[in-house]
Amino acid sequence: MDQIRLGDSGLTVSPITIGCMSFGTPGEGPQKWSLGEADSRAVIRRALDAGLTTFDTADMYSQGRSEEILGAALADLTRRDEVVIATKVFFPTGQGPYDRGLSRKHIMSAIDASLTRLGTDYVDLYQIHRWDYATPIEETMEALHDVVKAGKARYLGASSMWTWQFAKAQYTADRHGWTRFVSMQDHYNLLMREEEREMHPFCLDQGVGVIPWSPMARGKLTRPLGQHTPRQDTDRPVRAGMYSHNPDADATIIATVADIARSRGVSMAQVALAWVMAQPAVTSPIVGVTKTEQLDDAIAAIDLTLSQEEIARLEAPYTPRRPEGHE
Repeated sequence: MDQIRLGDSGLTVSPITIGCMSFGTPGEGPQKWSLGEADSRAVIRRALDAGLTTFDTADMYSQGRSEEILGAALADLTRRDEVVIATKVFFPTGQGPYDRGLSRKHIMSAIDASLTRLGTDYVDLYQIHRWDYATPIEETMEALHDVVKAGKARYLGASSMWTWQFAKAQYTADRHGWTRFVSMQDHYNLLMREEEREMHPFCLDQGVGVIPWSPMARGKLTRPLGQHTPRQDTDRPVRAGMYSHNPDADATIIATVADIARSRGVSMAQVALAWVMAQPAVTSPIVGVTKTEQLDDAIAAIDLTLSQEEIARLEAPYTPRRPEGHE
């Protein structure tokens, strides 16, 4: 499978990235849909067999269990240099005051803990999971630079934040000669396109790769309106109101996805994912699955090219909305 250059960096990634948030302990915590080790390994094996090389996790996913499962599986199934491992730091991983955020103290502890759980000497992409309003960006960027210089991470990335914050971080790195971010992991799909206004143009201008999360809107774009997945029924952001602000426009978009899927003889998931991959700023959308069949759908979407007419139909019903996922 062809690899895609991540922005202007020398790192290449697969056309889709395997999101590992679903790897954990079934029935524990808020993620009742988490996969156990055996089922997680089946997903990882199927991804590797298909030529997918890029895996994204975070230290807070199932309180570190996701990293443990991913690291053990990759050690058994492939060579370390054949894959790209990305993880993230920011959200709480414990009850203590130093178990969260982007302070130097937490970053230096968190990277070592992640490497231990992953069973590797380095991660390819170390990302800040959100913006830390309590820590000066100079402190965060210098600590991340030191992580890279210590050989514990090859590249740095960021996740959902305002464009002015991302620009400030890049400026801070440039000003001091520290390592810049090469990627932005943002919230982007047919129901949430606000990143097209500022973040994506900025990333294109600055040579930053975009690896969006939730490209299928947490399952809402994978089935007709009114049908729920187990994740949608238990997912905290969805239950808190995510994707609930423009119901009429969203219903039209979902119906259009379904109509194009029927006419093409493919799944709705393939149509939704193909649209994301067709966007100029996007490098590799992050796809989280709980079944190998869902992964097969995502893989099939790589070869699905939508017509300009189909893209226009999918985009026409969208209405402006409040960005979600920055906090």
